[in-house]
Amino acid sequence: QVQLVESGGGSVQAGGSLRLSCAASGFEYNMGWFRQAPGKEREGVAAVSRGGFTAYANSVKGRFSISRDNAKNTLYLQMNSLKPEDTAMYYCAASSSVFSLTSRNYNYWGQGTQVTVSP
Repeated sequence: QVQLVESGGGSVQAGGSLRLSCAASGFEYNMGWFRQAPGKEREGVAAVSRGGFTAYANSVKGRFSISRDNAKNTLYLQMNSLKPEDTAMYYCAASSSVFSLTSRNYNYWGQGTQVTVSP
């Protein structure tokens, strides 16, 4: 069982930046960030493999950057040039199987941290 705790969410104006963190009790997994806005399905935002390979949703490429610090068991998501459409609950997740942006491949989930971007 892996415990995941997100932090770093908040409210920001469009064009601003936030950095999300996810502290994990175990870190030998592929890791990902997902988000879910009210009335919408959960979508994959970014993922990083055990070996450091990364993948991004087209909507965030060039603006968001995922990274992991294996010494600290911590996952990060640096979000720049934020847009109102980035407003959502953001979740950290861990996968013991494949490296992907598909939520069904992830076994463990955090409770989420809210990101709100105003125009």
